[in-house]
Amino acid sequence: MAVRQGCLEGVEVKSKVRSPRPSLVPRPSSLAPSHFWRDRSVLVTGHTGFKGSWLALWLTELGARVTGYSLGPPTQPSNFEATRLRDRLAGHYEADIRDGARLHAALAACRPDVVFHLAAQALVRAGYDTPRETFEVNVIGIASLLDAVRELKRPCAVVVITSDKCYENREQVWGYRENDPMGGFDPYSASKGAAELLVAAYLRSFFNPDRLAQHGVRLGSARAGNVIGGGDWGRNRIVTDMVLSLSRQQPVPVRSPESVRPWQHVLEPLSGYLTLASAMLSSDDPKWCAAWNFGPRPDDETTVKAMVEQFCSAWGGGSWRDASDPDQPHEAGVLRLSIDKAVCELGWRPRWNLEQAVNHVASWYKGYYSAPAGSMYETCRKDIADYEAARPVVSE
Repeated sequence: MAVRQGCLEGVEVKSKVRSPRPSLVPRPSSLAPSHFWRDRSVLVTGHTGFKGSWLALWLTELGARVTGYSLGPPTQPSNFEATRLRDRLAGHYEADIRDGARLHAALAACRPDVVFHLAAQALVRAGYDTPRETFEVNVIGIASLLDAVRELKRPCAVVVITSDKCYENREQVWGYRENDPMGGFDPYSASKGAAELLVAAYLRSFFNPDRLAQHGVRLGSARAGNVIGGGDWGRNRIVTDMVLSLSRQQPVPVRSPESVRPWQHVLEPLSGYLTLASAMLSSDDPKWCAAWNFGPRPDDETTVKAMVEQFCSAWGGGSWRDASDPDQPHEAGVLRLSIDKAVCELGWRPRWNLEQAVNHVASWYKGYYSAPAGSMYETCRKDIADYEAARPVVSE
């Protein structure tokens, strides 16, 4: 199926495509040099969660001084505990993102060069169960953070992570672009659309990049696809369902087998966040202070059942069963992201295809269930090293 994917000249592709914008040639995609993050002070909110723990771990490997601010681990087990990440942090705060006074104190103590905001209520289904809390955490929590940054009066880069579900989903076959309308059918999705509107309002009102010399704050947002990776035990998440079922030799329950999602390994969007933050710190160009999509190659956007079958193969066997229910809460049937902007302007590109991503995830969990508690740090380090060594490729 053809999808919009322009600006790919100079990039290795599986099939030739004609770009609608031949004048834009992407720069070579790479993370910042290994010394770039060394001794930089970085605050990661949500560092006890799945994505946040991977980001904090990666930053410590890059030599950054990482302070984490979050509630306790949201699941048992958790990647945060499986890697004993707390022992490697420069600072660790267990507190609510809506607690402005505590948040300001944490910022004042660590004096961050960069803030990555990942603290959130991160589940669609949980949004139906606790809609008010979902809006409070995902919207008011960001306002709390940005107000604390205003009060800090210190130059820094702030990357607010929202979700691919922030867009008004029309079940279209082409990927959503950063300038498409915000929206959301369910409370979780709507909270992410509202979060993006809030960030845009703060950007224009308080952190306008055209007045950077006055306030010194570089603010941007990032929207990622459906992330899979080791250490995810979130309730009603497909990876959790797969791992628990296959480890018990049971069929994997699949609620929406035909739904299409932009699958990607957790390291893919994290590399995008790191690339964006490094661009912000390295230049006063206002174009970095904007919204960015980080998703997979178009040919890795596939159905839930196809991804589950791939995972069963990587696991070494297994099956799935159709657990769809006509009365289940609404979830989008088709969701795709356009990554043209990140490819063309930021020079970011995915490094692993779906097969590589799934193989790494399956290997991580197999290692977890055969390893002593708290010993997964080295496994994560190896995954990061493999990812950094991979050659970026965009294809259709």
